[in-house]
Amino acid sequence: MAYGERGRRRPPVVDLADRRALERYRPADPAVVGEARRLKEAALLDFGLTESAVASWLYAKCHHQIATTAVDTAAVVASGDGTCLLLFNPDFFVRLGLDGVKFVLFHEARHLVHRHLYAEPELRDDPVFELAAEVSINHVALVRLGRTALPTLNGRPTGIDPREVYEAYRADLTAHGLEPVPYETFIATDLRVHGELKRMRHPPVPQRRLCVHLAEGGVPADPETVDAVVSSVLLNSLLAARRGHAGAERELLDLMRRSEDGPARISRIWGNLGAGVLRGDTSRTRTVHWWQRWLVDVLGSKLRDGERLVYPKKRGALLAALGQEPMLARRGPVREKVLVIAYDTSGSMPQHVVTWLTGLVGRIDGVEAHWLSFDTVVMPFAPGERVYGGGGTSFQAVADYVEGRTEVDGRRLDVRPDAVVILTDGYAPAITPAEPEKWIWLITEGGSEWPETHTPAMACHRVPTETPPSGRPG
Repeated sequence: MAYGERGRRRPPVVDLADRRALERYRPADPAVVGEARRLKEAALLDFGLTESAVASWLYAKCHHQIATTAVDTAAVVASGDGTCLLLFNPDFFVRLGLDGVKFVLFHEARHLVHRHLYAEPELRDDPVFELAAEVSINHVALVRLGRTALPTLNGRPTGIDPREVYEAYRADLTAHGLEPVPYETFIATDLRVHGELKRMRHPPVPQRRLCVHLAEGGVPADPETVDAVVSSVLLNSLLAARRGHAGAERELLDLMRRSEDGPARISRIWGNLGAGVLRGDTSRTRTVHWWQRWLVDVLGSKLRDGERLVYPKKRGALLAALGQEPMLARRGPVREKVLVIAYDTSGSMPQHVVTWLTGLVGRIDGVEAHWLSFDTVVMPFAPGERVYGGGGTSFQAVADYVEGRTEVDGRRLDVRPDAVVILTDGYAPAITPAEPEKWIWLITEGGSEWPETHTPAMACHRVPTETPPSGRPG
């Protein structure tokens, strides 16, 4: 998705999903690239700390962030092979400065959310809705980032000013004997903006598309990739809100409010996430097990496919229909991922959690799972076998075995795990693993969540000890 480009749209000069081609195309001055990267990192840090949990999570999922002159401004590419890339023109970022970079990145993140929520083709094909999206997104960006005006470049605003559009709307309706609504009402929700612009005799829609990502042949925006990434981002933001992140809660409540007059699909999206809990609503038809959603998302990122060559089916089918040669997307060599799951048998070990975890691993392709039970010693087992324990608890014993320092029955763990999942009540001396970013702690009810506040902090979430009413995880 590309930021606010106007005028004649030119086709991409290289394949925007080809990282190597992007990096090779007319490289910018190294000093400019370095400064642009510094501004980008500073903007993303500010998002994570204060302004936008959604934008922070979204760009955390853009694992490739490339400075390239192949784009004029900035773009988020969602390609048919399931990957997301952040592309940014280094000269553009340097000329904008930090506040301008933050605005552009927020704008692009919000566009992805819009595309996820408002997926109806009749809306996305409506140029008035495209204008409404620009107006709504830039209004929210101005408010959330505490700005009074759009970023400027060479003395000119870099996007659509919502207040200028409102003034054009007010003048049009007044000239035709209609009553315009106040600005606060006009801008209240995304579809309200669209509806009010539709009342105009001559909506101020440019002849050419505002954003190239909404035009055919523009920046790749595979719908399935957008939906998967944005759903994951909203879930992570929701979990952060439930754990006390006030900024994430305010942002999600604002997103829900701005989309509450949308189609039934939007209500289903929020319902599937269980987001109604932020407003005191509960779903009558489903139980949302937060730890399961969280773990699936975390494992999905840690156990992601390696670099390999893949054939993007949707893109390939489109190229074939156009009579062009099919192409492969380069993602490099792939290997089987290694997952270690360890159960603390000194305390409670919810059977329904064990059952769900066992089934989950069985559904993840290309995963080699190693199962351990532990108290003060480590006891490997196979799913379905009886596990033993009951003594004290030692997390260090698990770390020593997982990191290859100790043997069990004369054998060492001769693989390097990509992720280590620990199910425990948390009551044992804290440890610092060699690779703490790979450790995931599932803490039973009433347990200690020390891994979350440890230095360095580790992924941590509480799981229920009681079996769900249905007898199975939801």
